[in-house]
Amino acid sequence: MAHRSITSDDRLFNTVVNVLSIGTILIVLYPLIFVLSASFSDPDLVLRGKVILFPRGLTLEPYKMVLENESIWLGYRNTILYTVLGTIINVVMTIMLAYPLSRKDMPFRRPITLFIVFTMYFNGGMIPTYLLVRDLGIYDSIWAIVLPVAITTYNFIVAKTFFENSIPHEMYESAMIDGSSNIRTLISIVLPLSSSIIAVLILFYAVSHWNSYFSALIYLRNEELFPLQIILRDILLLGQTEQMGTNDVGMGDKIKMAEGIKYSVIVVSSVPVLVLYPFVQKHFVKGVMIGAVKG
Repeated sequence: MAHRSITSDDRLFNTVVNVLSIGTILIVLYPLIFVLSASFSDPDLVLRGKVILFPRGLTLEPYKMVLENESIWLGYRNTILYTVLGTIINVVMTIMLAYPLSRKDMPFRRPITLFIVFTMYFNGGMIPTYLLVRDLGIYDSIWAIVLPVAITTYNFIVAKTFFENSIPHEMYESAMIDGSSNIRTLISIVLPLSSSIIAVLILFYAVSHWNSYFSALIYLRNEELFPLQIILRDILLLGQTEQMGTNDVGMGDKIKMAEGIKYSVIVVSSVPVLVLYPFVQKHFVKGVMIGAVKG
C-alpha cells in the first residue's frame, strides 16, 4: 500500500496545530502551577509579584493554619458526604431513566425523551425550585443539595446514547427468550458491559458535586451543613481570614497571611478530584465518544 508523501502544506498545518496545542496547554497549566507555587511561598513575596513560576521563601505556615482550622475539616466532611451520596443517587437515577428509554420496545420512548430534553433548555427557574424545595420540607438539609439535581439532562442523553449504540437489541431478545426479566437483564448483562459510561457518569457527577456551592448558598442556613466550597468562597471573596487564627497579628500581616491561605485552600480543596481522575481516565474518552450524540 502506497503512502501519501507529506507536502509542505501538511508540515505547515502540523506545525500550526502543534504550536496552538502547546500554547493552549501552557495557558491552562500556568495558573495551576502558579497557585501551587504561591501556596508554598512567602506571602509577602507573592504580594510583591516575586513568585512567577517556582516557590520562593518556602513556608508551610498557610497549610498549617488551614489544616488546623475546624471549619475546613467540617466542610471537607460535608462535601465528601454530599459527593458520595449525591453521585450514587445520580448514577442510579440516570441509569434507571436512560436504560428503559434506550430500549426499542419501550412505548412512547420518543415523546418522553423529547419532554426530558425540553427541560435542558427551559426550566422553572430558581424561585419555583426554591419554593418546591421548601414545600417538600427538605430545606436546610442534606436532601436539598442532592435531590434537586438527581438527574442531569446532558448526562442522561450521553447514557441513553451509549446504551443504544453499545448494547445490541438482539441481546435483549436472547435474554427475553431465556426468561430473563428486564431488571435481571439490566443487572446481569447491561451493567457489566457499561463500565465506561458508568465511570464517565461518576466523574461528571462527582466533580459537579465537589465544585457546587450555589445550591448550598440558597438552601442551607445551618453552618454545620456548609460544604467546603462555601467555606472556600468566604475565604476567597469575603476575606474572612479571622476564622483562620489571624486575630493576634497586625493588619499588614493579616493581608499577607490571607494571600497564602487563599492559595493553600485552593490546593487543599482540589486534591480529591485530582486523586480521583487517574482511576477513571482510561474509561473517560471511550465512554464519552461512545455515548456522544451522533449526527
